[in-house]
Amino acid sequence: MNYILFDGTSRNNLLPFTYTRPVADIRIGILTIREKWEKMLGSKTSTLTKSYLQEKYPLVKTTDEILINASYLPTQSLVELVKNLKDNEAVYYQSEVVAVHTSDRQEEVHQKDYDKIDFNEELLQIKNTWDIFSLNDQALKADFKLLTKGRKSAPIPVEVHAKNPDNIFIEDSAEVNVCSLNAENGPIYIGRKATIMEGSMIRGGFALLENSVVKMGAKIYGATTIGPYSKVGGELNNVVLFGYSNKGHDGFLGNSVIGEWCNLGADTNNSNLKNNYAEVRLWSYETQGFAKTGLQFCGLMMGDHSKCGINTMFNTGTVIGVSANIFGDGFPRNFIPSFSWGGAAGFSTYQMKKVKEVAQVVMSRRNLAFDAVEKRILAHVFELTKEFRHY
Repeated sequence: MNYILFDGTSRNNLLPFTYTRPVADIRIGILTIREKWEKMLGSKTSTLTKSYLQEKYPLVKTTDEILINASYLPTQSLVELVKNLKDNEAVYYQSEVVAVHTSDRQEEVHQKDYDKIDFNEELLQIKNTWDIFSLNDQALKADFKLLTKGRKSAPIPVEVHAKNPDNIFIEDSAEVNVCSLNAENGPIYIGRKATIMEGSMIRGGFALLENSVVKMGAKIYGATTIGPYSKVGGELNNVVLFGYSNKGHDGFLGNSVIGEWCNLGADTNNSNLKNNYAEVRLWSYETQGFAKTGLQFCGLMMGDHSKCGINTMFNTGTVIGVSANIFGDGFPRNFIPSFSWGGAAGFSTYQMKKVKEVAQVVMSRRNLAFDAVEKRILAHVFELTKEFRHY
């Protein structure tokens, strides 16, 4: 069967992260949404997304395929239902299509065209950017079970203080030095070739993906996910780093989502609670206004390739687009458009020539190419986001 993950109606509410990736490639829990579906389906997937992303995330089409709404996280019972769909049948959850089996070569899912099957068990859906951190605890627990079932963890080193060790899984090639791992409130997963340095204190749920590093003396509260090839230090609370990003020094980051190829300078801090304890509003690309989150704690949303200098301070509920560069004294505003250069004193446009120079250097440090496809995606996002750059 040909399985295709499509963006669905949540795509615009997940900007800026979906400027540079399909919904399927958002990381939540331990795995990306695509990795969850592929592992549970036992099959590779392709992608139906915006045309400018299709070159990097190609669509494979056949005459018989199942289209899956990528904003939904799979469960075993949902996957079994999806795998057994007959032609022209669709799975619905709370009046929204989750998956359809079709032999039509079509670009969109038309709900009215399919025989309806209601799914009545609870599902997790990523509808908004803040769902990524607020649902991370549940997603992390589910992924931990999926990844560790029937497997045995590497031994916990004797010099490590471990609480609830049965809820801790360390891959064989990971390095865990003198530290504290408390898995009483959630599981702790340490990936291949990941390193936890001396003096770190970690409370689950927590996931450290392959080749990532927790630096000395870090204080990390769950539910936090550090994606592959990242470095973190200082204090973190309920944070998701997609991968290839660094918060390597002291400073606080809480209730936040950080994309790929980001860097937070030393002593960067974000507020995750308003002084008056009021509900946090967050910039919405869909409505081009500030949306209610229903949350009292909400920190920083930073799109791919964005960076900030030392001692940067971010207000509660700040949204930063793709490839912004923030520095200087004071609090910058709480919506910073893509390709912005500056800070509280004002912004100008971060020109594409400089953007490409930096991306080339940053990605080459990880032995990855900033190739023509990546350049075209960033150039397209630069044009898409012009309307927001009113300096």
